[in-house]
Amino acid sequence: MNDLHVVTGAGPVGWAVAEQLAEQGKHVRVLTRSGSGPEHSRVERRVVDVQDAARVREALSGAAAVFHCIHGSAYTADAWRAELPRAEQTVLAAAAEAGAVVVFPESLYSYSEPDRPMTEAGPRAARGGKRGVRTDLLRARDASPTNTVSVVAGDFFGPRVRNSHGGERMVAPVLAGKKLWVMGSADQPHSFTYVPDLAAAMIMSAQTPSLWNRVWHAPTGPAVTQRQLATAFAEAGGATQPKIGTIPGWALRVMGLFSKDLGELGETLYQFQKPFVMDSAVSQATLGLHPTPLAQAAAATVAWWRNQG
Repeated sequence: MNDLHVVTGAGPVGWAVAEQLAEQGKHVRVLTRSGSGPEHSRVERRVVDVQDAARVREALSGAAAVFHCIHGSAYTADAWRAELPRAEQTVLAAAAEAGAVVVFPESLYSYSEPDRPMTEAGPRAARGGKRGVRTDLLRARDASPTNTVSVVAGDFFGPRVRNSHGGERMVAPVLAGKKLWVMGSADQPHSFTYVPDLAAAMIMSAQTPSLWNRVWHAPTGPAVTQRQLATAFAEAGGATQPKIGTIPGWALRVMGLFSKDLGELGETLYQFQKPFVMDSAVSQATLGLHPTPLAQAAAATVAWWRNQG
């Protein structure tokens, strides 16, 4: 397999993928609009906008695999619909010319029967809003002649994860000994995925052609409540047991009338009002990977946050 692996985006997923590839001895090319990415002798950072078809085609030339890890400029259905499909089609077309497989991190938004444990078998046919955008993206990948893999994860936590329910909205107040406010219920089981485990699954699937053109689940530990996850961070950081308050659905909907960001969060409130559980057993057995134990993952997350000062 060609040594060149291209990563679009340097958020927590793209960064983790690039770091793990470099540690495996691969030549990694990271494409961002800012030129950011890990500082490593095997990582080449280029300033490239993935909406620029000519620049993307040049940057992907000779690549064996592409890890498409960008996100929308805003957490809104309008931004996702305007930006993500075009970017994916640009990358898919360039990857086809290079003969590269494209690996995507994916969410649980498209799953249309979330009231039962979600498996690789689906169904993934949710409609409307950001959920519908994710469904449409998966269908477009399936229709593309380019080889693809989509690796589904639950809500992220881990190093560099900020804008997430298990990110700065949870870790920062817990370590500061402040009261934590969560959506929905603090005591419903919910699947959270440690980002380095997602990155490992994406890399493994790219290296195994028999796994292409499928949807896989990132190795994800047993579902935990928001209270249990917060407690794991507190224990890892030597902080006091966190006090937790909940923002009920009606309050979030009212606040959403005055804040578009809060209104967008309200669209996914269902994920925190009832059990929201993904099952990764099939993918773990196929990929030969296992989720990092929660205590270990929480300790690494807390260590990263503390290194930020």
